[in-house]
Amino acid sequence: MGIYGQDWASYQDSQPDTSGLSFVFTKVTEGTGYINPRWVAQRDHAKANGLVWGGYHYPHMANSPQAEADYFLSQVAWQPGDLIVLDWEGYDQANQNVSRADQAAYKEAWLRYVKQRMPNTPVGMYCNTDYWRNVDKTSYAGDFLWIATAGRAAGDPGIQANWLFHQYSDQPVDSDYCHHGSVDELRAWASSFASPSTPTPQTPEADMPLNDADKQMITDIVRNTVRSGPPSDRDAYAVANFFAYALAGQVPPGGDSGVAQMAGWLHQTTQTCMGAVVDDRLTAFNLEQKIADAVAAAVGPAVAKALSAGIQLTVTPKGN
Repeated sequence: MGIYGQDWASYQDSQPDTSGLSFVFTKVTEGTGYINPRWVAQRDHAKANGLVWGGYHYPHMANSPQAEADYFLSQVAWQPGDLIVLDWEGYDQANQNVSRADQAAYKEAWLRYVKQRMPNTPVGMYCNTDYWRNVDKTSYAGDFLWIATAGRAAGDPGIQANWLFHQYSDQPVDSDYCHHGSVDELRAWASSFASPSTPTPQTPEADMPLNDADKQMITDIVRNTVRSGPPSDRDAYAVANFFAYALAGQVPPGGDSGVAQMAGWLHQTTQTCMGAVVDDRLTAFNLEQKIADAVAAAVGPAVAKALSAGIQLTVTPKGN
């Protein structure tokens, strides 16, 4: 006896079919420069249909685990009963030159750091049997293990370790099993981590309008993006380029961790309240006036004029 769920990334649409599902995991971030542009809509759709929801992060393990964790955690206004997951696998180009020993160290550091930051939220790990048997050295998976063994029957992952979720298929979509007996049982377990005295985090999300503090953040990051001195055409394109990358969920080339955090925040904010990303083609004049005002305040009317002229930019988001 158990319940079934799925895990979604940008491959799925914003409102996938939830028939027969009790829980969903949604990819939120990858590395320190990618945000799934559909994660907010996917999460809200899952919760609206009564599902338990979890968000996961895909790592670039050459980076600092703390920096990646902060980037991931800062995207979400975490609520009691949510689940946090590290998607621990590294067969891709971003991780292929990271030794397995370093990948194991990343996993340990990420999970322990996130649990320290989020003690009232269940923090777990996703991995396949190769990573569990051949890369892991401690059997530490945080509060729960989500094991992947595609091709085996649901609920029979083929390992002896104590697991909570089993990804048993990846066709046509990643499909999962949980050995809790009902969605209410899973929700009660997830909610049991929350302390009644702990206030709900108030992390800004995309459906929140820009306030004066937000505008100042934009102003500051724009000032740091362009060189000092009077604005020029080059400055205008630099600022437009920053917005283009940020709106697509990427970090502009050469951006440091502060730029990465701002780019992620701006991307998430604009997803629902500005609608500036359409088929990955970004047109500068689609930015709301409040963004243009912040740019003008930062670097002067020349940049604002360049933006309003409709500079056409095409950005291919990284990750999935």
